[in-house]
Amino acid sequence: MMRTTPAVREFTGEPLPDEVLRTILDHARFAPSGGNRQGARVIVVRDRASREALAELSRPAVRRYMAQALAGEAPWNSLAPPGPSPEEIAAADVPAAFTEPLLTAGAVLVVCVDLAVVASLDQHLDRVGVISGASVYPLVWNILLAARHEGYGGTITTMAVAAEPQVKELFGIPDQFAVAAVVPIGRPVREVTKLKRRLVEEFVVRETFDGSPF
Repeated sequence: MMRTTPAVREFTGEPLPDEVLRTILDHARFAPSGGNRQGARVIVVRDRASREALAELSRPAVRRYMAQALAGEAPWNSLAPPGPSPEEIAAADVPAAFTEPLLTAGAVLVVCVDLAVVASLDQHLDRVGVISGASVYPLVWNILLAARHEGYGGTITTMAVAAEPQVKELFGIPDQFAVAAVVPIGRPVREVTKLKRRLVEEFVVRETFDGSPF
């Protein structure tokens, strides 16, 4: 299953029945979280207007992504500000692949995490925090695995998170929660049987960061 669970962005438009989605979430809920505090909150979004609003809120982040990619930069990287000017970013195209999944999926899940119950051990480090994700992203990945098992698929999208205040207002999300991901789920247009990923020895090393390949 882990070798054949792709990022699915093209959906047939078939419905995703509540009972199937509940089965997916029922399997996914056994994901681990820090202290087993289970601080995730999942909002199932089917309303067309809400999904269109999510797609619209994603567009500014996509524009920066595309402008940086065209400039040869790693989009939205944590180490350097974007090279393209605000005007160049504002003029960048928004490919349909970034927004259409939110409109064509059987359902869209907005996954939040309660910051009052996660252990953010990196909160005082001079870098972007990532540790809190350990208490929510295993659940998101379990959702994708469970969806695959049921014949559905999805992907982790985060472009709307750049507009988190507006997303929170849209769905009435309390201040103490962070929006971790927006996950469209639906029936895939095509079945993927082989994924392209780096070999183990290309990213796993022994003993130190520059150690010999494992």
